[in-house]
Amino acid sequence: MLADAIDSLACPVCRGDLSLPGGVVRCVDGHAFDVARQGYVSLLTGSGVPGTADTPAMVAAREEFLGAGHFAPLAERLRALVHDLVRDLVGGGPALVLDAGAGTGYHLSRVLRPEDVGIALDVSKHALRRAARAHPRIAAVVADVWRPLPVKDGRADVVLDVFAPRNAPEFARVLRPGGTLVVVTPTPRHLAPLVETLGLLSVDEDKDRRVGEALGGHFMEAGHLVEEARMSLDHRAVATVAGMGPSAWHVDPVTLERQVSCLPALTSVEMSCHIYMFRKIA
Repeated sequence: MLADAIDSLACPVCRGDLSLPGGVVRCVDGHAFDVARQGYVSLLTGSGVPGTADTPAMVAAREEFLGAGHFAPLAERLRALVHDLVRDLVGGGPALVLDAGAGTGYHLSRVLRPEDVGIALDVSKHALRRAARAHPRIAAVVADVWRPLPVKDGRADVVLDVFAPRNAPEFARVLRPGGTLVVVTPTPRHLAPLVETLGLLSVDEDKDRRVGEALGGHFMEAGHLVEEARMSLDHRAVATVAGMGPSAWHVDPVTLERQVSCLPALTSVEMSCHIYMFRKIA
């Protein structure tokens, strides 16, 4: 809920403290932001929503695919990793986990311990309608990861970034001393053989090097592992995994449906992800 994280959020206009009187988020200077009936609040300023915001169709596909448990091994690995990180940092006390580009809140909801608080940031209000319901201690906030985040300095114990944009200066600003940035990116093997068969977007072989370069100057790598699993996907699941990510912007739905119909009833598909841990450079 927003009330659990309101003390850690900042006004996107003046950076002042926020409070939650009634159904409105308000700062000390009077800037006000209505809380949607679905439980999220938009702290996105400017004239419009970036064109990269997930559409309702993409969000529905993601919720269906993740809800079926196809990425459960990745979620379980992140849960164990984040639990270890926050125990080392805060012991038995509550931790604040910020998920940048949280989507439907699937991963964030699974890494939170009962005493923790989560902040789900995403530019898509359609995704955050789901994230606001994903866990009772998630605050769902519409925000653009490429802009200054509506979060106070040094408040997050862990910043989670799963298949999402990475804003190194802002991630470093909102992390507390000793906090960790956890970044998940696909390996070139991710979603093989669907990438070639269906013409989905491929992963640059040099992507892992570029991740480190993009975060350099603000973070140093503290650990790296690869999580892999085989998924057995029917036609419906293949269509949803193709429709939930960035490939959805580039694949014609009619062509995709025809290609999927030509696949075997069940297709063995690779889930393959890098998980990086970064510590903020003091």
